[in-house]
Amino acid sequence: MACARGFAAAVLQISVLSATAQDIAVSDAKSNSSSQYSNGNADVPTVIVTGEKRGSSVFGTAASLNLIDGADMRNGTMQVNLSESLGGVPGLQIKDRQNYAQDLQLSIRGFGARSSFGVRGVRLYIDGIPATMPDGQGQTSNIDISSIARLEVLRGPFSALYGNSSGGAIQVFTEAGTAPATLTTSAAVGSYGTNRYGFQASGASDVLDGMKGMDYLLSGTRFITDGYRQHSAARKNLLNAKFGVSLDESSKLTLIMNRVDLSAQDPLGLSRQQFESAPRSSPLAEQYNTRKTVLQTQGGLLAEKRIDGQNSLNATIYAGQRSTAQFQAIPVSAQLSATSPGAVIDLNRNYDGADIRLTHRTSLAGGPLNLAFGLAYDEMFEHRLGYNNFSGSTVNPILGVQGTLRRDEDNVVRNMDQYLQVHWDPSERWTADAGLRHSSIRFFSSDHYVSALNGNDSGASRYETYLPAASLLYRASPVLNLYLSSGRGFETPTLNEIAYRPGNVPGLNFSLKASNSKTTELGLKLKNGQGLMTAALFQTETANEIVTDSNSGGRTTYRNGGRTLRQGLELGWQQHIAPDWDVRAAYSWLDATYRDTVCSPSPCSSVNQGIATGSRLPGVARQTLFGSLNWAPLQGWRGSLEARYVGNVVADDRNTDTAAGYFLASLSLGYHYARQHWSLKAFVRADNLFDRKYAGSVIVNEANGRFFEPAPGRNSSIGTTVAYSF
Repeated sequence: MACARGFAAAVLQISVLSATAQDIAVSDAKSNSSSQYSNGNADVPTVIVTGEKRGSSVFGTAASLNLIDGADMRNGTMQVNLSESLGGVPGLQIKDRQNYAQDLQLSIRGFGARSSFGVRGVRLYIDGIPATMPDGQGQTSNIDISSIARLEVLRGPFSALYGNSSGGAIQVFTEAGTAPATLTTSAAVGSYGTNRYGFQASGASDVLDGMKGMDYLLSGTRFITDGYRQHSAARKNLLNAKFGVSLDESSKLTLIMNRVDLSAQDPLGLSRQQFESAPRSSPLAEQYNTRKTVLQTQGGLLAEKRIDGQNSLNATIYAGQRSTAQFQAIPVSAQLSATSPGAVIDLNRNYDGADIRLTHRTSLAGGPLNLAFGLAYDEMFEHRLGYNNFSGSTVNPILGVQGTLRRDEDNVVRNMDQYLQVHWDPSERWTADAGLRHSSIRFFSSDHYVSALNGNDSGASRYETYLPAASLLYRASPVLNLYLSSGRGFETPTLNEIAYRPGNVPGLNFSLKASNSKTTELGLKLKNGQGLMTAALFQTETANEIVTDSNSGGRTTYRNGGRTLRQGLELGWQQHIAPDWDVRAAYSWLDATYRDTVCSPSPCSSVNQGIATGSRLPGVARQTLFGSLNWAPLQGWRGSLEARYVGNVVADDRNTDTAAGYFLASLSLGYHYARQHWSLKAFVRADNLFDRKYAGSVIVNEANGRFFEPAPGRNSSIGTTVAYSF
C-alpha cells in the first residue's frame, strides 16, 4: 500500500520503496500562495519529516519530483480534470480525451501511453489508498480536486519501487480541517453545457472529550456536461471526507471515506476521414449507444504511533467496492462468435489491503541512519459478466440494450510485498539512499463458462521479482545539488490483458510475461535567488514490453513485444521575477522506440510486417513545452497566461498514422476578496485562444483505424467560490 505522506521525504527515507504511509506534512503553505510547483525555496511550502523533526525540500531530494499546491490547482480552473493544472510537470503527459467513459490519458516517460482506458503503468494513490489495483489498472475518477491539499508527481528510478506497474507515481492528499470552522460553496459553468457545483465543510478542535484534538473535512461536488462531441454527455457525483483524531501527543488516527457515482456516454474514436470532416460526430457510438456507469465506495484508516525517540509505527488498512457497466460497439456478427464474451461488460469488484511499517533511527560512522521495515498486502475480487449488446432478431437487432449472457467468471488478484529501506547521511555533502522491495502478484480465474463452445478459461499465474534501487546526492554548494540514481521496475499484465489468448484459443493468456525495466537518472537542481532550475537525463531499458497482438471479433489479445528504449531530457524552471509575479517553464524530450523487430505469428513477411526496430512507441509526444506568466497578489485582481506545445503522436505500434502536434494558449483573469468572516474568489477563463483544430489524444492500436479523439476549439468558463469562517 502507498504511503499517506509526501514523496520528497519519501525519497529521503527511501519510503518510495514501499509506497507505505509516511509522516510528512506540508507546513508554511499559504492557501492563496501563487507557487504552483514547489521548489524548496523561501517562498514555497517546506516538506517536514515530522517523525524525525528534520526538514527537506524538493531541492534536497535525489529524484525528479514536483509538488503542486491544491489551492493553485483550483485557481482559474473548472476543478474537473487533473489535466487542467498539471501541464507544467516535466515528463508527465496528461490529456483530456473529451470522454468521461474512458478517463484521462496519462503517461510518465512513456509508461501508460498504450492504455485505451483508465491509467496503466503509473501508480496512483489518494490519501494512502491505492487508486491502482493489484494488477496495475487504475483510474482518476474519484479524485476530488476541490479538497486537494497537494499533489505529488514522482518520476524516475525510485517510482519503480512502488511495485507493480510503477513507471511513475502520483499521490493526492486531502486537506485536513483547520480552525475556525468554515463553510464553502462553489460553482462554475463552461462551454458545451458544462456545470460544476460544490460544497465543503471543515474545522478543527484543540480539545474534545479529553482528546488532544480533532479535525474534519467533508467535500461534495456535482459535475454535468453535454460534451464537446455528440454522444459524450456525462454526470458525476463525488463525496470525499477526512476525519483526524489525535489520541495523545504521539498517536493519531485518520479516517478517509470516498464515493463516486459516474454515468457517461462514450463517443469512441474517429477515423482520419471522420476527424478531418466531422470532428464532433460519433456515428458508431450513437448506433450502439455506447456508455459506461461506475459506482465506487471506499474507506481507509491510517494509524500513526511514535513509540520513542528512535522508533515509530505506521499502519494503514482500506477496503472498497466498485461496480462498472459498459456497453461497447462490437458488430453483431462478431458477438455471435462462439468465443465472444459479448459487448456489454458488467464488473463487480471488491478490494482491500493493509500496510504496516516500523521505522528506526540511529547513526552510522557519525552520520544519521534511518531504517524502515514493512509489509504490504493488497487483494481484489472480481465477478465479471458479459452480455450481448443487442436483443431480438440478428437480422434486425435492437442495439444498445443488454442481451444474452455470454460470460461469467470470478477473478482474484493478490500481491504480497516486503521491503527494507535505508537512508544515510555520511557527511554534510553526501546523502545515500538504498533499498529493496520484493513483489509477488498472483492471478486466479474461475470460469463458469456458459457453453461448451465458449470453453473453460480458468487458470492461475504468478509474477514475482526483486526491485532494488539506490541513489547518491552530492551538495556541490548551498545552491547546487547533483544526484545519480538507478533502479529496476516491472509491469504485469492486467486482468483485461490476460482475458484472451491469441487465435481464438480457449483459456486465459497466462503465457503473457511481465515486462521488466531498468532506469538510470542523472539530475541537477540549482537555486537561483527566488527560484529553482531542475534538469534530469534518463534512460530506461525494458524487456518483454506488453503490446497489442490482435483486435478482432470482440476480443483484444496481447503479447510481449521485445525490448524498448526510453531516453530523454526534462527541464523545469520557476522564478519569482517581481512581487506577486512569477514565471514557470517546463520542457521534455522523450525518444521512446522499439529495439526489436517482432512479428506474431513469426516469421515476418511483406504481409506480416509486425513492429519494426526503431518504431516509435504510440501515444507519446517526443517533445512538450510549457510556459506561464502569473500575477497573483493575495487580494484583488490576478491573472495568468499559459502556452503549451505538444509534438506529434503516432497512433499504433507500426506507426501507420500520426496525430499532428499542436500549440495552445490560455488566458485567465480572477479576483480575490476577503473581509472579516467572508471570502470570495471568482475567475473567467478562455482556452485554445487561437481556435486550433487538433486531436487531444489518440486511442492506441485501435483495430479499425479509429484512433483520433478530437479536442474542442476556443472555449470558455467562469466560476466563483464563496466561503464563510465562523
